[in-house]
Amino acid sequence: MKNIDFSGKRALIRVDFNVPLDKAYKITDDTRIRAALKTINHVLDHGGSVILFSHLGRPEAKLKPDGSIDKEKFTLKHLVQHLSSLLNRPVKFHDELRGEALKSIAGSLRPGEVLLMENTRFEPGEEKCDKELSSEWAGLADVYVNDAFGTAHRAHASNVGVSNCFPADKKTFGYLMESEVSNARRVMNHPARPFTAIIGGAKVSDKILLIERFLDIADQILIGGGMAYTFIKAQGGEIGKSLVELDKLTLAESLIEKAKSKGKLLLLPVDSVVADAFADTANTQICNSNEIPEGWMGLDIGPIAREQYKAVLDQSKTILWNGPMGVFEMASFAKGTAFVAQAVADATSEGAYSLIGGGDSVAAINQAGLDHQVSYVSTGGGAMLELLEGKALPGIKAIEG
Repeated sequence: MKNIDFSGKRALIRVDFNVPLDKAYKITDDTRIRAALKTINHVLDHGGSVILFSHLGRPEAKLKPDGSIDKEKFTLKHLVQHLSSLLNRPVKFHDELRGEALKSIAGSLRPGEVLLMENTRFEPGEEKCDKELSSEWAGLADVYVNDAFGTAHRAHASNVGVSNCFPADKKTFGYLMESEVSNARRVMNHPARPFTAIIGGAKVSDKILLIERFLDIADQILIGGGMAYTFIKAQGGEIGKSLVELDKLTLAESLIEKAKSKGKLLLLPVDSVVADAFADTANTQICNSNEIPEGWMGLDIGPIAREQYKAVLDQSKTILWNGPMGVFEMASFAKGTAFVAQAVADATSEGAYSLIGGGDSVAAINQAGLDHQVSYVSTGGGAMLELLEGKALPGIKAIEG
């Protein structure tokens, strides 16, 4: 962005304003909006005007009974007042995504002015990366800025299509996008060692590529969450009625063998907090993870596992965390995740570089109140996951070429 002259220019900025709203359409978490302010203000401070566009939710998946889009529920108009207060200036809004009226409003913007467009997913051509729609949107501005990392893994009109309509010197990453990409690449390409990856979540199938990737580049992998019990079952353990993917047992066993052959530590929780029901009020006990009684299920890593994981993290110089250690949404099973969050923060304070890799890990670190005590917290769930897996993301490729 620093190499582009925004003076007197209209900048079309793809932001990620997909924020949660309550029943009264009030924003309950404005993290994503605040994350885009640096990019928006850079353009405004350098004499440009700004046209913002974003999606909000999945309106195409939640249609009204008559088959129409519920525009009242998904309109970006709900964000105007709050965005205006954050930017400390009026924000214009137009409820049409195409047409002469939109062109006129965009064309009349003066330096320092901001226009927020309607939800891009109200246009069916958005997710189809429609060329005509992309060209029409691109025609609204002189410069294109992609600052929506959360959609970088999607080939949509608002990121890939529009970007392809601009020459290389008229398009760029925003500050957030640049930060996301550079932090991920720091972990993947230039990690200080020892490098530890913490991988949690419900299913091995969701994290296969990530685990395989880190078996190549990390020194240690700590496994948590429901996926741990597929690994434990593959080793012949008794896991009661814990979550398990029976069709992934052979895969889990092969990943364990691959770790051994590469001399990597793949650590599973030696003990678990188990419950007799999937409920915060269930009866609980601590037992060995490979000796879970019939009728009980593992819902969190146990106290011995927590200390073992902390011992590894204390010696680490680079840490990547993707996925919780248990059902942290329930207080009875949140201690393992909170303990690991604190261990990551402690390691960071001792000089380790820590990346919280999107998704539930972000919710977990925020819940623990430690988001400012780690090195970087990603705003992108699926996008960060695919980037860490080594995939080329369409939204990034469209800018970098």
